[in-house]
Amino acid sequence: MKHRAHPLRFARQRGVAAVEFALIAGVFFTLLIGIIEFSRVLFYWNTAAEVTRLAARSAVVCDSNAGIIKTKMENMLPLLQNSNISVAYSPTGCDSDPATARASCQSVTVSVTNVTIATVIPVMRLRIGMPAFTTTMTRESMQTSTGGSVCS
Repeated sequence: MKHRAHPLRFARQRGVAAVEFALIAGVFFTLLIGIIEFSRVLFYWNTAAEVTRLAARSAVVCDSNAGIIKTKMENMLPLLQNSNISVAYSPTGCDSDPATARASCQSVTVSVTNVTIATVIPVMRLRIGMPAFTTTMTRESMQTSTGGSVCS
């Protein structure tokens, strides 16, 4: 004799898959959006570190002053503002006379500080502080203006 299931038993199970999906999908999509946002924050951190390194390199090779360096950095990473960027030549004051074109400078230090990144998570708006990035390079050709496509 075959055992037959009661017809109402299957009728009660109809919406279970939709409810299970709704419970799991909420957790899954929250985790997915979190991973995407964390990746975006790490991208900005990596870009800020690279922009700092490139700016220091440009300062020591192309004999660029602090204003030009800051403008280039802001163009490469629009998240940066002039107040977040510091360009310091060593010894102090060697860049004060434009006529000497920083001929007595021995090194340059470029720093990025006090930058925050706002997440785009709809429910939870977070502001994540970026660590400070600093690059110091010694003089290569700071005493002359090299010009050319590398320095533009």
